[in-house]
Amino acid sequence: MKVGDGSTDAKRRAAERAAEEVADGAVVGLGTGSTTAHAIEAIGRAVAEGLEVRGVATSRQSAALARAVGIPLAPLEAVDGIDLAIDGADQVADGDLVKGGGAAHTREKLIDAAAERFVVIVDDSKLADRLDWPVPVAVLRGAEGVVADRIRELGGEPTLREAERKDGPVVTDDGHLVLDGDFGTIEDPGELAADLSAIPGVVEHGLFVGLVDAIYVGSDDGVEVREYE
Repeated sequence: MKVGDGSTDAKRRAAERAAEEVADGAVVGLGTGSTTAHAIEAIGRAVAEGLEVRGVATSRQSAALARAVGIPLAPLEAVDGIDLAIDGADQVADGDLVKGGGAAHTREKLIDAAAERFVVIVDDSKLADRLDWPVPVAVLRGAEGVVADRIRELGGEPTLREAERKDGPVVTDDGHLVLDGDFGTIEDPGELAADLSAIPGVVEHGLFVGLVDAIYVGSDDGVEVREYE
């Protein structure tokens, strides 16, 4: 099941509910994307009202927004740990995710996995019975041909992601290229995640398996909170 863009109001509802989890004095991982932007803005409003937090950004985009709304930032290496990470997803199925539509999944996975609690915010258009969204794979420059061949061996169809407003491929904040691997319906996300991680030249992939603690799902009717152990 392919997903759509979803409702802006539904995204905002989920994001603002998740932002209520941020406790005074917390270190918060700040994800990337349109849904997470609503959460960053909500946290910024709370900071303006006296909440003390530090944010750890997953991309230049989220860092710029955090600064604009007054959230103090720190690099990952400067904090003792992350209390809560809030992030979005391109598709969700049974607690597993595909992420990386914004090509920030390498830093997102690092920060989300390091968090004591990781919550995902989506609108209900992102829900699926099984993951079938193309999996973003960040690769070292010069390794894209080798990695593409290995993705084909795993049953996927790789496409080098092209930039929309300039000639040439997308380049991540860390200088990597992105291959989007279309595997159709992913029967075993954990197995595919392990196989992709084992490919030489792969920096990180967008399958997030077994990392989520809660998902906030926004809809026209409100917000559903799904907890995972």
